[in-house]
Amino acid sequence: MFVIKFLDSKFKDNIKRYILQCVLATISIMFILLFLNYFVYTTVIASLGATTFIVFTMPKTHSAKGKNILGGYTLGIIFGIIFHLLSMFLIDIIETINLNTLYMITGALSVGATMFVMTITNTEHPPAVGMALSLILTPWDFKTLFFVYLCIILMIIVKKLLENYLIDLQ
Repeated sequence: MFVIKFLDSKFKDNIKRYILQCVLATISIMFILLFLNYFVYTTVIASLGATTFIVFTMPKTHSAKGKNILGGYTLGIIFGIIFHLLSMFLIDIIETINLNTLYMITGALSVGATMFVMTITNTEHPPAVGMALSLILTPWDFKTLFFVYLCIILMIIVKKLLENYLIDLQ
């Protein structure tokens, strides 16, 4: 008889950890959302939801390492800003270009460049690629980027403090 297992085989023996780690993720996002009213450009911080998932459900994975989170977001922000500036420059010099087409091109380039440099520097953190793209497709300011850094640093600190207790929930 074909039976589908709906629960992770580790769940029964680790129920407290599953609950704790999901509560920590919930508290992290709640903290982020509490300050959302102070930021006009909220779509820029959406990638933090995915980072929270990785940090608190897969804390032992490569992309959950502090170096990868910080390095990935740094690269995502750098390439997002570079290609944002490139799109602003191209709008001024190529008057006939369609704005949507320009954003598609520079958005794709920001994703590709971020992915390439993350992989060659071994700082892969997938949500940070979303950050690069969001800096092309949505408005942003430096205050919001500072807030992103603050949030990822706090998540890295919490993860480090609890590293002996956190397990991969996958």
